[in-house]
Amino acid sequence: MEKNIKFGQQSTKVKQLSDLIEQDILVGKYRTDTSLPSINALSKTYHVSRDTVFKAFADLRERKLIDSTPGKGYYVTNRKEKIFLLLDEYSPFKNTLYNSFVKKLSVSYKVDLWFHQYNEHIFNTILCEAIGRYNYYVVMNFDNEKFSPLFDKIPSSRLLLLDFGKFEKGNHSYICQNFDDAFYKALTQLTARLERYRKIVFQLPQESKHPQTSVQSFETYCEDHHFVGEVVNEEDIQEVEKGVVYIVIRQTDVVNVIKRSRQNGLKCGVDFGLIAYNDTPAYEVIDEGITALSINWEEMGRKAASFILTGESVQEFLPTEVHLRNSV
Repeated sequence: MEKNIKFGQQSTKVKQLSDLIEQDILVGKYRTDTSLPSINALSKTYHVSRDTVFKAFADLRERKLIDSTPGKGYYVTNRKEKIFLLLDEYSPFKNTLYNSFVKKLSVSYKVDLWFHQYNEHIFNTILCEAIGRYNYYVVMNFDNEKFSPLFDKIPSSRLLLLDFGKFEKGNHSYICQNFDDAFYKALTQLTARLERYRKIVFQLPQESKHPQTSVQSFETYCEDHHFVGEVVNEEDIQEVEKGVVYIVIRQTDVVNVIKRSRQNGLKCGVDFGLIAYNDTPAYEVIDEGITALSINWEEMGRKAASFILTGESVQEFLPTEVHLRNSV
């Protein structure tokens, strides 16, 4: 059957044709070890020259999706399920997520990992290029307050949203952390420890991608439990004070607070307290251990893989756990 395909200007006909054939392989139209239509047949189907089809086959052969043998023609060699994984930025806990995700998937899945660095333009460019070329899409958004309209171009059964904010997500599957109520509950578990300090300082820089809604939960917690609380929006804590416990988001802030404290001869966990967000293996050994509030990133990776393996919809907020160590 002839197809009246309108080739666009964004790439060559060869690239667009090879992408079309690749998509047919991904959705199972052409299965492993089955023959592809002949060059003449595809030339007629897509109204392109035989040379264009031949070059498209060469491109697919280079991608190791097809091969050819005398008498058999071109055939599908390895129809792996292709997974698009778009994360915000690299960090030790995102590495934990990725390793857990890949480990649970079988070898028949190929995962392409991308990072958008919280840049909306990069996010849109990467996602636009990916739409239609993968079996499943696992995506962290560029903003905790906005819902990208590009998600409507992906079948909801093939899309999983990770680590999003509390805004409405419709029927989309998601596995997220709660930055508000769960933050409050985690602090509540530490109340007995926090009572040792005269003040709690929550450092949340203005440009931080961490949801600003956490501030309200922090202030409510301090009010409910009669703590003196302060929110600092500066990039750095300039001076670490005795009798103060600091809650910081970034690993660089943990290092900065410890360096500043040493300048003043203060010991972490004795003269002042320190709580980090998002646990990493480094926090187990830095300065006799840094207390951390964190979801289980390994569990998020496993649950994301289960969504792909089972095809079952999921809408879940992971609990924020307290990893208690000597820093408070």
